[in-house]
Amino acid sequence: MTNEYRHIPVLLAECLEHLEPQLQQTFVDATLGGAGHSLEVATRLGPEGTLIGIDQDETALAAASQRLNDLPDEQRPNLELVRGNFGDMDELLLRCEVPGVDMFLFDLGVSSPQLDTQARGFSFKENGPLDMRMDPGTQTLTAAEVINHYNAADLTRILRMYSDEKWASRIAEFIVKRRESAPIETSAELVDVIKAAIPASARRAGGHPAKRTFQAIRIEVNSELTVLKAGLDAAVRWLNPGGRLVVISYHSLEDRIVKEVMAAGANRCTCPPDFPVCACGKKPILEIVTRKPITPTPDEVKRNPRARSAKLRVARKL
Repeated sequence: MTNEYRHIPVLLAECLEHLEPQLQQTFVDATLGGAGHSLEVATRLGPEGTLIGIDQDETALAAASQRLNDLPDEQRPNLELVRGNFGDMDELLLRCEVPGVDMFLFDLGVSSPQLDTQARGFSFKENGPLDMRMDPGTQTLTAAEVINHYNAADLTRILRMYSDEKWASRIAEFIVKRRESAPIETSAELVDVIKAAIPASARRAGGHPAKRTFQAIRIEVNSELTVLKAGLDAAVRWLNPGGRLVVISYHSLEDRIVKEVMAAGANRCTCPPDFPVCACGKKPILEIVTRKPITPTPDEVKRNPRARSAKLRVARKL
């Protein structure tokens, strides 16, 4: 692992503006990472506030703990840093014994340190073992198992479903054929198979040819979309009145789930469309603050190219 957990917080100023942290409030960073966002929020909570940081990655938690505990006593809130998956939000917050939460931040996707650590196997640009687990300590399914044991139909399905890969069936076919001679064990080997499967003319446009496949496999290994829905639903339940839910997503599948959860909270009526008045009595519990997502400025993308695809959405608990 890297000696230092390096991570540039995305849309930091915009997050702070919409979280609106105040003294004595409770903030949950559902994707703590190196505490890039949390470090700025912490100083606004004061010593009577509470900051709960959640992450599956032990290295991230260690780095975040050091950074947050280095704050002066007069700036450091009560800290609860817990290892876990935000899909288990109810259990994690019950363990922290908080009555409610004023702010949630979800910064989704893979962090820069995870991408840059070859042993994690997340990156198609760095050669390493096909792992891709967010939490290697508890997860059993790896990218290598998906690549070497899923049949062609299942490989095609996840490539289409999780990345809208145009060449899904052809890539799946080439993977199955390649592994007949020997298991595909490294990211470089998988990249070679993908490049062979995609025609040369198609490889010249749209970025790296392996990007979509690696994204789809990572989502499958970590059940990311199922976990995201569960985490967001729990966050809505735990928010205090007036509390803020701020989410940064990096691809359309994540963003769609974020939009759906926020829209469901803002329009809970289940009456048929032709009813003249609401008869179900279900009232909105969320106000959508950002009708359109906030995206990084060109200057931020220049400083941090990995912010390019970020979309920030905000909702407020009524």
